[in-house]
Amino acid sequence: MKLLRCSALFSIVVASTISSVAHSTEEQDLFSLSFEDLLEVHVDLATKTTETLSSVPSTMTVFNRKQIQALGIDNAYEIMNFVPGMQSTRGDWVGAVPKDHARGVYLDSGNVLVMINGERVNESSFGKASVYMPYIPIEVIEKIEFIRGPGSAIYGSNAFLGVMNIVTSKERNAMQLVVGNNGRYGATGQFNRTVNDSTAVYATFSYDQKDGESYSQGVKDPLEAIYLEAGVNYKKLKLSARYNKTELDEFLNLAGYSKQNQHTSDNTFVGIKYNWVNNDKLKLDSSYSYTEHNISSAGLIVAFDDMPDFLVGPAWQTTDSKFETELSYQFNNQWQLAAGVEYSEAKQVEAGVRTSYYDDQSGLIIIDPSYYQQGIVTVMDFPEFAALKYTFETYSAYGQLKIPYTKAFTLYVGARYDDVNNIDSKLSPRLAGVYVINPEHTVKLQYGESFRTPVTNELFSNDDVTVGNPALRSESVKTTELVWHFQTSELQANAVLFYNELNDFINIEPTQSNDALFTFANSFNSQNSGIELDGTWQSNKEFSVTGTYTQYFEDPINASFKRFASLVTSYNLSDSWQLSLNVLWRDKVEVSSVSGAYFKQSAYTLLGGSLKWQLNAKSQLMLKAENLLGKQYNVFDPRMDNGAVAGTTEDLSLHYQFNF
Repeated sequence: MKLLRCSALFSIVVASTISSVAHSTEEQDLFSLSFEDLLEVHVDLATKTTETLSSVPSTMTVFNRKQIQALGIDNAYEIMNFVPGMQSTRGDWVGAVPKDHARGVYLDSGNVLVMINGERVNESSFGKASVYMPYIPIEVIEKIEFIRGPGSAIYGSNAFLGVMNIVTSKERNAMQLVVGNNGRYGATGQFNRTVNDSTAVYATFSYDQKDGESYSQGVKDPLEAIYLEAGVNYKKLKLSARYNKTELDEFLNLAGYSKQNQHTSDNTFVGIKYNWVNNDKLKLDSSYSYTEHNISSAGLIVAFDDMPDFLVGPAWQTTDSKFETELSYQFNNQWQLAAGVEYSEAKQVEAGVRTSYYDDQSGLIIIDPSYYQQGIVTVMDFPEFAALKYTFETYSAYGQLKIPYTKAFTLYVGARYDDVNNIDSKLSPRLAGVYVINPEHTVKLQYGESFRTPVTNELFSNDDVTVGNPALRSESVKTTELVWHFQTSELQANAVLFYNELNDFINIEPTQSNDALFTFANSFNSQNSGIELDGTWQSNKEFSVTGTYTQYFEDPINASFKRFASLVTSYNLSDSWQLSLNVLWRDKVEVSSVSGAYFKQSAYTLLGGSLKWQLNAKSQLMLKAENLLGKQYNVFDPRMDNGAVAGTTEDLSLHYQFNF
């Protein structure tokens, strides 16, 4: 490990001394930092009308493919660490999955909506996207867009404290091979072809495997992940399909470290979209999508000295069906309307259990040697989980009007209404004003409301870890933001002051029952606020630096980082070499855990980056590093007895890419 780390450091030092290289390439634009493009990047995630980062009436952060690759990360969730107001750490749930920290809230509720190509990944049993899809390879990604703050006025439930939309690549022909430390290897292929003037096809595959790092608890954190995607565009019709599967065995699951832990999750998506009208004034689309989510997991609950250990977990399947029609219309007075109607059905189809102890006669889990199953077995017809087989039907309608009041001032007014049968009905209004003071300065005042519907695990769970609460109400947030945006030909900067009014927040609470550890409750109403800063400076086409800083004015909900920052530098050493370095800084965290143990993690810094060598016009080598110096740290997780989950260790990998 030390040899690999030293080799990476040596490569970076050597590359930084290179003043010129005699080799030229036809793809020098690969190293162009495209600052002008960054300033004028078009986004429609927040409004479903085309805007730039200066004109969009939401607080947004956007990363293009070159920026993502330069960070040296492997999993899409990790890019949250470079977004103001957001962080992603590894935590405990049904496996050691990524957990999001968003605007001072660190809960297991799925308060950030994750989408792939505009289609939601969050589902109806656990709510969090990362439970069923904990690994999304960055090699397949073209762009990632973030809304920081409420997005329910457009996207409904889960678009609560943020939205993350991953746009995958569909126009590339490339192969990439990777090897790394901890037994890592993998491959990614991307293909596209224009068959004729009216037909185009594309396909992507990605495979990643690693043995994992060894930890003091006697476990490793292995990974095996596959991602497949394909699509056909024919005239006005678009067909798309996606499949992924992730295995996260050993390490941590349901608060227990064990080599026996198991986690396998997969998702299958198919979608069809048809464009009815597309002209200068009107665009009208209809779409239908179907997604199936599966999880098969088991975590250590009790380790015995005189009998086999007790492990338990879900064998669940959920499905999502959605039909949507949306339009955008340009009025003669330059007003713009974006509107849509949607019907969705989220259903928990299977609610089985995986357990090492089971009584076939009574249908109960009985922890006694006579009921040991010689390993982990799957029981699909488990009576105590019957209530989880629930269907959420939602009828929705939304609309947003863009009103250019003057050349300098634009008003946005919108709302979305969601009726979730037998659960709740919510109106999510939105109002924003964008005022251009001069070509360099823009100010925005934004107000929005969002909600999150409780999921089946929170409502109806009944196992040895949690017991549900059918009386739960939807949680909601009201957000006010004041934004200052500044840009010149060399500098872009943003300052955001936000204030959240949080209502009926759902959190896990210890239960007095002997049958489970936790229950769920609408446990509090609260307020939080903070400031988010970010800026990018490019002195020339060779060098750029981007920084972010977040400061909360109140303590986070569940112990998390009250302050954090990032710094990213990119330097084109020559026509063929590019060096990128990044630094993550996180504030200290101190708190008493559920068991009364005191958790303390001092502030720390993580170093990462990448070194890219363009071999010729069609191929390149890239060395990537995360936590390059091997910093040992813990992250707080309220599910753990001592509150501590080990942070990820150094991750070094070498990538070879060939374009064809």
